[in-house]
Amino acid sequence: MSALPTPLSAPAPQTRDASQRFLFIDALKALGSQFIVLHHLAFYGPMSDWTHRIAPGLVEWLSRDARMAVQVFLVVAGFLAARTLAPDGVLRTTTPIRALWQRYVRIGLPYLAALVVAMLCTELARLWMDHDTIAEPPTAWQFLAHALMVQSLIGVDSLSAGVWYVAIDLQLFALLLLLLWAVRAAVPNREGWRPRAARLAVTLVVLASLFHFNRDAEWDNWAVYFFGAYGLGAITAWASAPGRAETARWLWWGVVMAAMLALAVDYRERLLLALVVASLLAWSLRGGWLYRWPDSRLLAYLGRISYSVFLLNFPVALVVNAWFTRYASPDPVVQTLGVVVAWVACNVAGALFHHAVEQPLSRLGRGRR
Repeated sequence: MSALPTPLSAPAPQTRDASQRFLFIDALKALGSQFIVLHHLAFYGPMSDWTHRIAPGLVEWLSRDARMAVQVFLVVAGFLAARTLAPDGVLRTTTPIRALWQRYVRIGLPYLAALVVAMLCTELARLWMDHDTIAEPPTAWQFLAHALMVQSLIGVDSLSAGVWYVAIDLQLFALLLLLLWAVRAAVPNREGWRPRAARLAVTLVVLASLFHFNRDAEWDNWAVYFFGAYGLGAITAWASAPGRAETARWLWWGVVMAAMLALAVDYRERLLLALVVASLLAWSLRGGWLYRWPDSRLLAYLGRISYSVFLLNFPVALVVNAWFTRYASPDPVVQTLGVVVAWVACNVAGALFHHAVEQPLSRLGRGRR
């Protein structure tokens, strides 16, 4: 009826090579991971205190606001999870526990390997400097809590900065999986009821997150706090489902309007960023450039190694901080050079870890097609 241009008025191509990557998502992950690295470099370690003398505004912004790049990962993770678990809105797997286990193996094994690296880096840094950034020697219970991804829930000190996100990602995946499984078990399989009920169930949890849970920091260790952004990504993915573009389009616009109302009720920059990312994904689906833009080998590669960079950036930066504190001149220019060295080292270490550890381990979590 309407001729207005909408990001969801055209379904995505139905046939894609399974090996073909989403170049736009790779670019989002590349940029997001770099902002997280820069946030950690600005927030932790003594080198940033020296850099603050040269560029106080930049360091303050990176230490305060760059962490919002996590919203990029939340929206993208929800988008990809929906396309994997239920591209048409109906849960495809008949063994949800197996799907959850595969998710744990895929993200958890590289995560555990990175924790071992983090503990070794912490002990190395301890030899060169005494700073509150260096954690106490780890205990077996502490490592077990991290392996079970419950460290934040039971108040165990983190072994590395940023690893809380891995636990939240698993929680979010489990919550989406639970919602889809419950709908499939409870709703009759006729007249398209199941996909509509699934989208409605996810939407209701998104609204609960936007208007209640995400406004209360007491919930920030639980998936419901972040499900507004994650579910927005999932709904964006369903909006491109072939044959259901019209219904999904109105649902998507409804959730967008609800998110804008939530911003009016309680303005949150993180929610605004999540809304922008979801809108960009929607436009990329309509235009087809989700698969082909930006055509940059650098961004595509940084996107591929972004998880490894995310896992390793803090321990690597900690070692560089310690070395420059012990051996380099206490001069703002020299210490700022150390920040640049740490940034490069985080990416190099992430690339090596991706090829040597993440790829071999994550293959164990890929289910049979």
